[in-house]
Amino acid sequence: MNEEFAFLLERLIPALNDGVLMSLSLIIPAGLLGLCLGVVVGTLRAFGGPVLTSVFNGYAALFRGTPLVIQLFILYFGLPNVGIYFQPYTAAVLGFTLCSAAYHSEYIRGGLLSIKRGQLLAAQALGFSTFSTLMTIIIPQAFRRALPGCGNEIIYLIKYSSLAYVITCFELTGKAKVVASETFRFSEVFMVVGVYYLFLVSIATFGLHKLEKKLHIPGFGH
Repeated sequence: MNEEFAFLLERLIPALNDGVLMSLSLIIPAGLLGLCLGVVVGTLRAFGGPVLTSVFNGYAALFRGTPLVIQLFILYFGLPNVGIYFQPYTAAVLGFTLCSAAYHSEYIRGGLLSIKRGQLLAAQALGFSTFSTLMTIIIPQAFRRALPGCGNEIIYLIKYSSLAYVITCFELTGKAKVVASETFRFSEVFMVVGVYYLFLVSIATFGLHKLEKKLHIPGFGH
């Protein structure tokens, strides 16, 4: 028992704490950038006209239709063949951002299309430009409706950030794999890692639930 506690306190926990800091440094910027890019892409898919809609529908189809691990391999191992080099951290954040934005765009697009077109026409009749109408009237309503889906994508981002280690960016799962490979204590290591991820997801879920309640407008739905 003393040996187990020593392993946890002296070897495993410090390594996982280093890993979770790297995971957070991947999740936070990728989550914010992915959401912002998703709003832009979703808006263009809904109101961008035939050309832009087709282009960004293709972007969403590409990144939603291919495995994230393949996207990371292309960014980190494939692009150097054409002279483009990324550090592991940069490639991971870029990959997570582009993939996450594709999913966010689908939720945002659905939210935008759920808003009655009469609001857009009424605002234009009052002298609002299409851009100002979208920014001040349509997108705020659509974002409230898309928030549960976007929140779900953030939860997914926390979990699939574990793929960063495949391009040598050693976050929580990568650090755990190193410790497990050196000590052969795979069960103990990955059970503790599961607790770490459960904690991160629980915190994110709590925060998203609070945000949904804060943004809720009586009579507008949930």
